[in-house]
Amino acid sequence: MRDFAVMQVIDSLQVGGAESVAVNLANRLSERGVKSFLCTTRADGPQAKRLSSAVGHLSLHRRGFIDAAAVVRLIRFIREHQVDLLHVHGTALSFSSLAKLFVTRLKLLWHDHFGRFATEKRSVWLYGIAARRTSGVIAVNEQLAKWARTELKVPACRVWQVPNGVAEPANGRAAQLPGSPGKRIVCLANLRPEKDHPTLLEAMGHVVGVEPQASLLLVGSEASQSQTGRIRELVARRGLSERVFLLGSRNDASCVLRACDIGVLSSVSEGMPLAVLEYGSVSLPVVATSVGQIADVLDQGQAGVLVPPRRPKELGRALAELLGSRERRERLGQALRQRVRERFGEGAFVDRVVNIYRSVLSGNGRE
Repeated sequence: MRDFAVMQVIDSLQVGGAESVAVNLANRLSERGVKSFLCTTRADGPQAKRLSSAVGHLSLHRRGFIDAAAVVRLIRFIREHQVDLLHVHGTALSFSSLAKLFVTRLKLLWHDHFGRFATEKRSVWLYGIAARRTSGVIAVNEQLAKWARTELKVPACRVWQVPNGVAEPANGRAAQLPGSPGKRIVCLANLRPEKDHPTLLEAMGHVVGVEPQASLLLVGSEASQSQTGRIRELVARRGLSERVFLLGSRNDASCVLRACDIGVLSSVSEGMPLAVLEYGSVSLPVVATSVGQIADVLDQGQAGVLVPPRRPKELGRALAELLGSRERRERLGQALRQRVRERFGEGAFVDRVVNIYRSVLSGNGRE
């Protein structure tokens, strides 16, 4: 098989896990000599700055569900650059599948990152139509893989469960942050309902009662004004204004994490959260809810503390106990770092995806 050209397709490059995966894949593929492109269907965003200059970049700025002009631009680009495969992320599937109608040789691979699986239903009919034009589905966890097989009727040999991977963080100094050293808890999550920040804030009330110097740093996009307003209101109502800090999106996440003592995730639904992998990449111990693929990443509680979702007392107790034991924090942080290195490294992730590309392009139907 000749060298191939791959285009990552995603709706935008706002701050988020799927967006990070798309950018990282585009960059790593170009480093391996693959003709690599990335297309945003709606708009670019902060993560566009992370794209390598070696990656071809197309921004369609489509309006609405179907934008004929945007479809024409996409098809023209595919033909001009001889793109062989579209690696489509998340909700860009239906739009991207239209290109297949006009470039029949084109292969489509859908990457399902859906983190709201437990809280939001998706249209089986709509996704099923688009899925029939794909050559396969990559799912970040078993729940999503099962959904593709049973609901979308994608043959099992064309569904791959591939956990996300994370790169080793670059060396850097710890960021200057509010709060007391040794008592900082960080939550790396966009301010979205499924991340359940209200439960985390209620838990912090318990933590501060045990550890008065404890602080919580919320790092993530504040794109939803209503959600951000609700969180700020809860912070004030619970008397946590001097203990909880909203830092917004940061382009120095690893430096922020190095200055913190515990990473937390209070989600009620997840796919395969990059945040937990990023915590582990800097040896940060973790307290997280047992949803999505989190329990697997934390080795069923051997490499981190697992709590049920929507249980603020249990979450607060776990955080306070971990803050009170430096020895346990160091042990769990090292255990998670080792697990991330061995099972969730970015190199192994890219290897797996490239093998899937070759399988899809050769028509084998399996790796």
